[in-house]
Amino acid sequence: MIKMESARLAQSVGINEAARRLGIPSATVGNWKRLLEKNTVLPAGMGASTAATLQRPISELEAENSRLRKELASARLDVEILGKATAYFSKGLR
Repeated sequence: MIKMESARLAQSVGINEAARRLGIPSATVGNWKRLLEKNTVLPAGMGASTAATLQRPISELEAENSRLRKELASARLDVEILGKATAYFSKGLR
């Protein structure tokens, strides 16, 4: 995302000004701008196979989000139970 946003900033205010504002080398911003113009900019650390997963259907993403929320709720409950058990058993040691 930063690559795309930086490239768009460079298109609007120029490469040198964008680089100055962002605190990164102007050559880097220039490269990102050229890549954006070719429509090949990918977020940092993302290969082509990872970029393909960005095109997943919304329903699939919503299902994954729901599953992850349930998993998080379960993990939070486990932590709460373990905390209470620890408090209960530590009373018996005193």
